[in-house]
Amino acid sequence: MRIIDPTERAVINGLQGGFPLTPRPYHDAGTRLGLSEGEVLDAVQHLVHTGMISRFGPLWNAERLGGDVCLCAMAVPADRFDAVAAQVNAHNEVAHNYERTHALNMWFVISTEQTERIAEVIRAIEAETRLKVHPMPKSREFFVAFHVEV
Repeated sequence: MRIIDPTERAVINGLQGGFPLTPRPYHDAGTRLGLSEGEVLDAVQHLVHTGMISRFGPLWNAERLGGDVCLCAMAVPADRFDAVAAQVNAHNEVAHNYERTHALNMWFVISTEQTERIAEVIRAIEAETRLKVHPMPKSREFFVAFHVEV
């Protein structure tokens, strides 16, 4: 297992919950973290490139913007998992997708600009994959942060 270096740890821990919206955001984030602009950029690129983090970008609150979000799961045969993941991920509304060790082994989040679009995306995924999508609409919201300890 690869160990996260101190710069990557500072970036992961320090950039959650706020990123400067300024002309030089990486410079300003670096100043706040005690790093150079280049160190912040290099760390983010390396973390994404190596798969240590899946993405780096904003997390929009679709509901506050008039849209909706729904967690979904599917039972996907192991021999089709990669192909189905590609079909699901091809939808712009799919925020992320991951595999779980469970009968429902593929989980993903659909985020849309209009509430009714959730059902449309689910129907499209079911038609494309010929598999049932199990929607799990949010009943309560939790905020979870990931912090890397020493």
